[in-house]
Amino acid sequence: MPNIKSAKKRVLVNAKKTEQNKAIRSAVKTEMKKIDLLIKENKLEEAKASLAAAFKAIDSACTKNIYHANNASNKKAKLAKKVDAAIATAAPASEPAPVVEEAPVATPAAVEEAPVKKTRKPRAKKADAEKAE
Repeated sequence: MPNIKSAKKRVLVNAKKTEQNKAIRSAVKTEMKKIDLLIKENKLEEAKASLAAAFKAIDSACTKNIYHANNASNKKAKLAKKVDAAIATAAPASEPAPVVEEAPVATPAAVEEAPVKKTRKPRAKKADAEKAE
């Protein structure tokens, strides 16, 4: 147990902040569980609508430095992916995707090649030329 007055205060402040942070983390987990429950009950439109509330809770925790920015982003991406996957699997498979035909791409008949660049022989230096004579 601390003896110094400021250390005693820090213990009390840390305990209070820990409780506040725990409540915020719990709220985020509750929002995530609500979405999971809605997916299990096959209420996909409600799940998609409740994503906004979950994102708001996660962003709020992120701005209060309870979650790191990357962790918050990861949580949001996983939730969105889970809801999108549930919607994709629940979509009726009887409707085929519309087929879009593309127009053929016109290719040039004859492609002109660039002229080949001529290379020169290396010149002999004056000193080498004088030695050869």
